Amino acid sequence: MRILGISAFYHDSAAALVEDGRIVAAAQEERFTRKKHDPSFPRHAIGYCLEAAGAKLSEVDHVAFYDKPFLKFERLLETYIALAPRGFRSFRMALPLWLKEKLFQKSLLRKQLKAFDEAFSADRLLFTEHHLSHAASAFFPSPFDRAAVLTMDGVGEWATTSAAIGDGSKLEIFQEIHFPHSLGLLYSAATYYTGFKVNSGEYKVMGLAPYGRPKYAQLILDNLVDLKPDGSFRLDLSYFDYCTGLTMTNERFARLFGAPVRGPDQLLTPFHMDVAASIQAVLDEAVLRLTRSLAEQTGARNLCLAGGVALNCVANGKVLRDGKFDRIWIQPAAGDAGGAVGAALAAYHQFKAQPRVAAPADAMRGAFLGPEFAQDEIERRLAAAGARFSVLDEAEMVAAAARALADQLAVGWFQGRMEFGPRSLGARSILGDPRSPTMQKNLNLKVKYRESFRPFAPAVLREDVADWFELDSDSPYMLIVADLRTDKRRAMSADEEALFGIDKLNVARSEIPAVTHVDYSARIQTVSADTNPLFHRLLTQFKALTGCPVLVNTSFNVRGEPIVCTPEDAFRCFMGNELDLLVVGNCMLRKPEQDPALKQDYSSAFELD
Repeated sequence: MRILGISAFYHDSAAALVEDGRIVAAAQEERFTRKKHDPSFPRHAIGYCLEAAGAKLSEVDHVAFYDKPFLKFERLLETYIALAPRGFRSFRMALPLWLKEKLFQKSLLRKQLKAFDEAFSADRLLFTEHHLSHAASAFFPSPFDRAAVLTMDGVGEWATTSAAIGDGSKLEIFQEIHFPHSLGLLYSAATYYTGFKVNSGEYKVMGLAPYGRPKYAQLILDNLVDLKPDGSFRLDLSYFDYCTGLTMTNERFARLFGAPVRGPDQLLTPFHMDVAASIQAVLDEAVLRLTRSLAEQTGARNLCLAGGVALNCVANGKVLRDGKFDRIWIQPAAGDAGGAVGAALAAYHQFKAQPRVAAPADAMRGAFLGPEFAQDEIERRLAAAGARFSVLDEAEMVAAAARALADQLAVGWFQGRMEFGPRSLGARSILGDPRSPTMQKNLNLKVKYRESFRPFAPAVLREDVADWFELDSDSPYMLIVADLRTDKRRAMSADEEALFGIDKLNVARSEIPAVTHVDYSARIQTVSADTNPLFHRLLTQFKALTGCPVLVNTSFNVRGEPIVCTPEDAFRCFMGNELDLLVVGNCMLRKPEQDPALKQDYSSAFELD
């Protein structure tokens, strides 16, 4: 039985194909169109998924959409009616779009699917609720037969937070918190207030938080959110504008904090860092109260997480260390893109009542579910793009890449199937030497063209993670933050300890300063030989050369650009920034050997993310 899952029309459109309960393929539309967070109908992603399965659309048993548009429209209308006449301007802007397109998404989906394959039957189209899609994406691919499932995001149809219990092939949501009360929207409001883009810049707030102090956390709890001991909450909507306006916050919010909204080009100050630290502290506490309550209610020993808030790896790390659950599994595409996987799995197990066979490891297969390219195709594509390269056998390629990394070169690494989700995990990655005290700054400013404060993740051999970090469990998807072991830290001088804000950035704090955040934490990716053998071999070779089993791993793109998908994408990005070396399959490209006429300037080619 084949089921195609689709998420579309809001942000991060994606498609996923499930065959007899197994995830065969999944990809985001942005990777093909090169439009960051592309919300359009994912025809390229669907085409890829069908090609990967060797199937026509008419050979798919069902197509499952990740939410219910009529319920979403109901929420829109009820909100505007309840708050009228406030918000009329926003309502006037939103209604035509809904009447023209979003309200009739069933018809639109049928039309688009028919264009794919005239033989596709419209009665095969199913709709799942948004939070059920999220919960299904978290539970069904997990290695657990029974688990509590917590979904937290901005908003689906009505739900913003939901609790479910998964047992075998059954999944039941038993508790919800509804719009307009939302942890995701609270965090997005702080994202907007500190000058970053909503639905994109939330991870910047998380990365900025350790530079500040949570001095406004109590102010937030006293005024913005009424957080109960069990984790339930209500927001004071008089400080926010997202229900009826065109912005996330209003003047009352600004007066509460004593400063206006930061413009995207304005300097980040210690004040903004303190706001970031404060909203992160409030989110951490809210998530901890929710998970503690969920553990007590269900008696479950395993926890699954999904929804955009589950991408907050700082909060996830605190939940893991809290110990109320023995094991935690987080959907790597926890945001709306992952809804495509969840919709397909919900349809398979819930609608079609098909049994679930627990996987020995997680069924996302390392998230390596996207397109891949054979060696001969890579060579043909690179040659057509004008690239100059040498072809090595695999052992030579790994050895040469490891030597380049040990020499502190910045390396683009393009191998195997593309990752599904927002993280590069060793298939479409930019790699560097974590021992270098200048690598973080150079990668941010000269390769990624983004803010210097942004932290990088360490990719570490799974068998060595406990020797370097205060973590001894799997973290394959960079979704857990843990501290560096004290014996790997560098003693700080009194003057260094006294530094505040961005001044902390240039202080080497450990043996691997490029991946050690200013609070000695790191967003860890554990690399296993089972899920990514080639990347594991590269790390092993780097360890043999340096004694260090860790590499800097960041996404293969520049600021505002989707992660590269094809060899051509990788070559263009390589020629548009200051990467030193590019490895695509067994092809090795060195920057000085390339045609200077092909050099591009990516420093301002894309919008701020």
